[in-house]
Amino acid sequence: MQAIINIDGASRGNPGPAAIGVVIRDEQKKVIAHISQAIGHATNNQAEYRAIIAALEKAVSLGISEVEIRSDSELLVRQITGRYKVKSAGLIPLYTKAKQLQSRMRSFTITHIPREENKEADGLANKALRAK
Repeated sequence: MQAIINIDGASRGNPGPAAIGVVIRDEQKKVIAHISQAIGHATNNQAEYRAIIAALEKAVSLGISEVEIRSDSELLVRQITGRYKVKSAGLIPLYTKAKQLQSRMRSFTITHIPREENKEADGLANKALRAK
């Protein structure tokens, strides 16, 4: 099964209260799952990583093996694709977990998109932050 997954992480204070938003769509672009979850205290980049981890874990649980991840975090996209090194000690374990989950996919792509194209995932992350 294939899916297009939009992800977003948000942090108030950076670091501060943080949350994630994930929208999973099938090939017909129908929403089949979403996540709006507070994740405690984190930086914005940690929140972005927590979002991709949650997205890939959900994909595995739904039997999805082909994913296209869309994120407005240029840092996350470039680190996952290997264009940037992961230097922050706080990101290394999250990066490792994300790459382990990525390896479980038959097909994996990740694309950087403009923030305007990620409003739904952003809205879910901010909804979880407001609910705290």
